[in-house]
Amino acid sequence: MKTVTLYTDGACSGNPGPGGWGAILEYAGVEKELSGAERSTTNNRMELTAVIRGLEALKEPCIVELYSDSKYVIDALEKGWAWGWKKRGWIKSDKKPALNPDLWETLLALTQKHEVHCHWVKGHAQNPKNNRCDEMAVAQWKKFKP
Repeated sequence: MKTVTLYTDGACSGNPGPGGWGAILEYAGVEKELSGAERSTTNNRMELTAVIRGLEALKEPCIVELYSDSKYVIDALEKGWAWGWKKRGWIKSDKKPALNPDLWETLLALTQKHEVHCHWVKGHAQNPKNNRCDEMAVAQWKKFKP
């Protein structure tokens, strides 16, 4: 399997509010940038969407080195929380409903297709690719501002 690097970020103006996401796929020295927006969403939905859109862009099963500044996404995947939520009918261990089950369903299915290795990076810090994803995400949500 090919090894691909995926950087992602999501942003929202207000929570909920207009939101954007950005992703960068890297393979064999080639980069592909992806981004998009939604008129009314949350930051966590945009973080999830960035990862989903990046994985969906892959044409075959790959080993994916995922870099995100979202503890929500990284911890839920790395620590298996999302699988537990799904197993309990999208109920968290504290008996409260898990948020964004529609996106988690899609993301968990994609993690079955690809071998995803999660890496948390500090947001707005020294990672140029994460910073670029943030720039794309912010530029996308700004399209909805007057």
